[in-house]
Amino acid sequence: MSAAPLIDPFARPISYLRVSVTDRCDFRCVYCMSEAMTFLPKKELLTLEELDRMCSTFVRMGVRKLRITGGEPLVRRNILTFFRSMSRHLDSGALEELTLTTNGSQLARFATDLAAAGVRRVNVSLDTLDEAKFARVTRWGRLPQVMKGIDAAQEAGLRVKINAVALKGFNEDELFDLQAWTASRDMDLTFIEVMPMGDMGPEADRIGQYWALSDLRARLAERFTLTDLPERTGGPARYVRIEETGQKIGFITPLTHNFCESCNRVRLTCTGELYMCLGQEDMADLRAPLRASETDGPLEDAIRAAIARKPKGHDFDYSRAEVAGQMSRHMSHTGG
Repeated sequence: MSAAPLIDPFARPISYLRVSVTDRCDFRCVYCMSEAMTFLPKKELLTLEELDRMCSTFVRMGVRKLRITGGEPLVRRNILTFFRSMSRHLDSGALEELTLTTNGSQLARFATDLAAAGVRRVNVSLDTLDEAKFARVTRWGRLPQVMKGIDAAQEAGLRVKINAVALKGFNEDELFDLQAWTASRDMDLTFIEVMPMGDMGPEADRIGQYWALSDLRARLAERFTLTDLPERTGGPARYVRIEETGQKIGFITPLTHNFCESCNRVRLTCTGELYMCLGQEDMADLRAPLRASETDGPLEDAIRAAIARKPKGHDFDYSRAEVAGQMSRHMSHTGG
């Protein structure tokens, strides 16, 4: 470990790194990507060896949780070699958790190998249980393929959590179906407010998509007894327990409730840009110092300088019937 841990200007220790390993995906979800996405040239992406060096530097500087994202991380060629390499930090005790967020399309192929590499939990993004609606919201996705992936993950012993983006007029009528299905499979469920990330084209209506989780929670409370839980998993979710079932439900509410006060995470893009806040444009180029020196000193200096600029919070706001604080970059670029 480096002597000095990573502490931001608001005395928050930075112990959680989310790493996008690719901007590519085999889906085109309507709130995440435009259908005709232009992807980055492969030469701009960090190699798997560079990703290893970058993540290992963060671990040495105090990061304890590493979440691999994309795009869809499992479409990155030879990505399992990266997971297997990162497992050495689990074995040494320097890293507490190695996990990923996935659309589930490739889990049937990779679940067993991910478990062998030390992955214990996966988050699967799934907004609907209706096959036709799923094809519509993902554009290119097929629900049976994802369901097979979830089956394979559970068979491999992975703990699965479902992440569902709350979309007004799309999955409002599936609230209790999603709750009951995840409970029946012993899976936790987290709802996420749609975030203003990237230009989705004229078909994407951010205000029309927005379903406040305060309303969603109130609907759950009409049917169930909800108990607030004090636990935190290093992410932005706040949790309740449904007393009737024991199920844990999470709410990620960047718009109805700013969750920034306890933020302990930063995001690294597949090109080596470090975003200190999901909802701010400020970033630091870590690829340049990484490639400029065979030693990690310049990279560590660049990381510390970036953390010193981490803001108190973001500026997302839908309250004025327009999208304020919208980010120009797509979620698939920053990492989900």
